[in-house]
Amino acid sequence: MKALDDVSFFVGKGEVFGLIGPDGAGKTSMFRILCSLLLPETGTASVDGFDVVRQMRQVRCRVGYMPGKFSLYQDLTIEENLKFFATLFGTTVEEGYDSIKAIYSQIERFKDRKAGALSGGMKQKLALSCALVHSPSVLFLDEPTTGVDPVSRKEFWEMLLTLKERGITIIASTPYLDEVRCCERVAFLDHGRIRGIDTPEVILDRFKNIFNPPPLKAPPSAPEGATIASNSKTIEAPSGAVGGASVIEVQHLVKAFGTFHAVDDISFSVKRGEIFGFLGANGAGKTTAMHMLTGLNQPTSGTGTVAGYDIRTQHEEIKQHIGYMSQKFSLYEDLTVSENIRLFAGIYGMKDDDIRRKTDELLERLRFTEHKHDLVGSLPLGWKQKLAFSVSIFHEPGVVFLDEPTGGVDPATRRQFWELIYDAAARGITVFVTTHYMDEAEYCDRISIMVDGKISALGTPDELKRRFHQPDMDHVFTYLARQATRSSD
Repeated sequence: MKALDDVSFFVGKGEVFGLIGPDGAGKTSMFRILCSLLLPETGTASVDGFDVVRQMRQVRCRVGYMPGKFSLYQDLTIEENLKFFATLFGTTVEEGYDSIKAIYSQIERFKDRKAGALSGGMKQKLALSCALVHSPSVLFLDEPTTGVDPVSRKEFWEMLLTLKERGITIIASTPYLDEVRCCERVAFLDHGRIRGIDTPEVILDRFKNIFNPPPLKAPPSAPEGATIASNSKTIEAPSGAVGGASVIEVQHLVKAFGTFHAVDDISFSVKRGEIFGFLGANGAGKTTAMHMLTGLNQPTSGTGTVAGYDIRTQHEEIKQHIGYMSQKFSLYEDLTVSENIRLFAGIYGMKDDDIRRKTDELLERLRFTEHKHDLVGSLPLGWKQKLAFSVSIFHEPGVVFLDEPTGGVDPATRRQFWELIYDAAARGITVFVTTHYMDEAEYCDRISIMVDGKISALGTPDELKRRFHQPDMDHVFTYLARQATRSSD
């Protein structure tokens, strides 16, 4: 298999150029070659006039690189990370301060905070500052805004456009269509080959089946009287499906860290079989609230039940009767596909015969049968996410919690993922999902939006658009998120 196959393109000086394509297309391999981190087998490449193989040292002095995964040191502070990267390039923060001032000044007052404790928006700004501290002429960004809320993403691209004004050439990959449209030209990379280079409008239209697949139709309700196997107990689906008994009930929930209330008196309920979107900007309190509902953390005050179990006193029972998929990929990359399925099914106490039967059914449904012996670490991101979701509901829980499950996944794969969600909801499984893709918010039965630890809006997508006089959920989210008074940082 060739990660890249006879790829040719050029980027003009000072251009904002997009490298886009589905998961596994070869984008990261291309970035690593251009940054002299990976050697090409054949062909040539140059950056700023220097050959990436013969003049590797000159190339590395002239490029800044933000890889897809957060690349900084979690246990070092903001200031320590910045000093470390400056030292790598033989400079100092003081010498390079003018290059990063516009961005670094936004987080400098938190310079003693460890990188691991930063919000998504702050991590972005720190990573970009580290990539710019040596004043590079070319900036490579490999999906830099994955896992970042829409408002912070817009601010990030505003920063990039200021860098363009300084003459810095920017090559970026992104799964977000609004970010693709910020580029002057884009190259569409698929299965290691360039299938087209043109303006964003032309490429997105030419390959709309990949970048703009048709919207999903709402799933049918779970059939009346249907039963949902939930680990060791069986639950009757509500009559008429969505709108029946509540599977999640929360009243005046608070989580405080000292004087800071990450979650500040929230109340809501979620019906059985409902797809419930739980939205908010980075730092709004979503993940903290989800941790309380899934038994990973206990509330400071307030009450709540999940699948009939008390979140204050029965958190171990909750863990046994829910599915959970975290932001960070949760399967074991050094185990095969089938080994991961068997491991997690065993943790949930499933019988061997049921595991074997359901494993075959799942692999066939996902079209993974030929890959059941592949190491999970070798799979494209989209495949990993679909597998992780399928494993999280393998034991047929009453409710599944999905924390930004499609971060960094291309539109076509995201649509396939949501088909799996719709299928789960049609079987009566309640889906509690956070996402930074506002087109996905439109797929939810109801949505709540958190601002400053509180729920600022709750209703169906159509209700919220009418209430706030906005054309779509992206505008609704932006309108509410910009009203935040506390910093997400």
